[in-house]
Amino acid sequence: MDPHLRDLRYFVAVAEELHFTNAAQRLHIAQPTLSRQIRQLERQLDVVLFDRNQRSVALTVAGKELLDGARKILELWEVTNVSLQEAGEVLRVGIQSALGRGLINDLESASGHRLALHAASWNDPSSGLAGRQADMSLVWLPLPDSNRYRWQVLRTEPRWVLLPESHPLASQDSIDFTDLLDEPFVALPTEAGAIRDFWLGNDARGGRPAKIGAEAATPEDKLEAVSLGLGVCLLAENNVPMYRWPGLTARPVTGLSPCELAVAWRADDTRPTILEFAARAVAGGFADPAPVTVAPLAV
Repeated sequence: MDPHLRDLRYFVAVAEELHFTNAAQRLHIAQPTLSRQIRQLERQLDVVLFDRNQRSVALTVAGKELLDGARKILELWEVTNVSLQEAGEVLRVGIQSALGRGLINDLESASGHRLALHAASWNDPSSGLAGRQADMSLVWLPLPDSNRYRWQVLRTEPRWVLLPESHPLASQDSIDFTDLLDEPFVALPTEAGAIRDFWLGNDARGGRPAKIGAEAATPEDKLEAVSLGLGVCLLAENNVPMYRWPGLTARPVTGLSPCELAVAWRADDTRPTILEFAARAVAGGFADPAPVTVAPLAV
């Protein structure tokens, strides 16, 4: 079986970093996953690509040969892929499970291009941009490695908190963030990086660490964790209806900056199609949906 382009990208990242953990962070994947893929690539090619010990990683002779070839293959694919995308006028748009909210149809109408969706997990805050599975992405700011990306803000929304109806603070019409400082929070995966910190409210904690009651990789995980009383979590105002669940409610939070939903692309992608898409998306002026009312959430 021939190696996938993904495997070559993984190999190049490790070869350039000479450090599996750093390469995994660069690729926005878990380090064990990266190690497993490299071992599989070595089995496929029947060669040893890296000399590994507890303190260092080095390329073998075979590894150096593959690095030169892999870079050429990936570069050729990028050039070919750009030509294909421009010829077909199809843009790959990355979205996460809690995004979309009807924006995709609006974006397609505004841009005049056909869109192909790439569903990304919360482990990838770039929604496919980092791994080049997407040309554009709908993302929450801040982005990791922000110098690698460009973006335009589509919408600004207040942050709310999801909590059990039985929670002592649930009786309030709104909740000040200082009253949540000692609460356990349901956090995004560690790989989410800066956006994990943002949804923990770390920007308003004054250096005080958040108490993590659980981690959630999907909306379903988040709902279950809050329902079990493992923690509360912050949400964008217009995502609140997505988390309707018996026994849960949501309240606006004061003392927090709003969240920003943006359309983003890679800084090195200067195709006219990409820049035109971003301009039309913003010019489309997607109106904010109706405000979310403060009431217990019913199914």
